[in-house]
Amino acid sequence: MDKDIKLLDVVALTEDIDEYGLWQGQVGTIVEVLSGGQAFEVEFCDREGRIYESVGLRPNQFIVLHYAPITNV
Repeated sequence: MDKDIKLLDVVALTEDIDEYGLWQGQVGTIVEVLSGGQAFEVEFCDREGRIYESVGLRPNQFIVLHYAPITNV
């Protein structure tokens, strides 16, 4: 599993996922680690918190968003 990706991380799509109506830049949350960290279940919610899509994605399809400075370890 990529050590930078963990449950409840907020992520943004880096590409369109046409079959699900998801577009580059849409924001979701990691809710499950799949295939030993080779994929992740990401939920996409509206402003009221209602899930409108849940999709398994590979790490190259999204970036993890950070809300604080990242320190090098």
